[in-house]
Amino acid sequence: MHLDDLYDGWSGLATVADQLGPLLRPLSEGRPGSYRRYDWHAGAFAETVEVDPPGPGGLLVLEGVGAGTAAYADLATVLVWVEVSRELRLARGLARDGEHLRAQWLAWQESEDASFASDRTRDRADLVVDGQGNLH
Repeated sequence: MHLDDLYDGWSGLATVADQLGPLLRPLSEGRPGSYRRYDWHAGAFAETVEVDPPGPGGLLVLEGVGAGTAAYADLATVLVWVEVSRELRLARGLARDGEHLRAQWLAWQESEDASFASDRTRDRADLVVDGQGNLH
């Protein structure tokens, strides 16, 4: 699951844990969870998406900044930290989204820094992978 669908736009990292609660807690109890999908083109939340629990032996993989939030650390089985320089992260974001979003990406990086510091995400990671795919 891509967390891009859960952020409340460019400022949504600070509140992504609010979206994760109704998704993760029910799933951890074997019940369907849900989240509101953010429509980046409309600039607003759209429909509610229901997610069925994974079957026996199944996994739910959360991908994106905030997936390792400390608020739900008790539900994580493996936390992977992908280590990439700030400059490379910015370059990749701009390559994907366009130079016209530079200011939003710079603000996003500030949100990342705050989130990672408060949640101690890298310190809690079970596995650290560098941007080139090397394991540490």
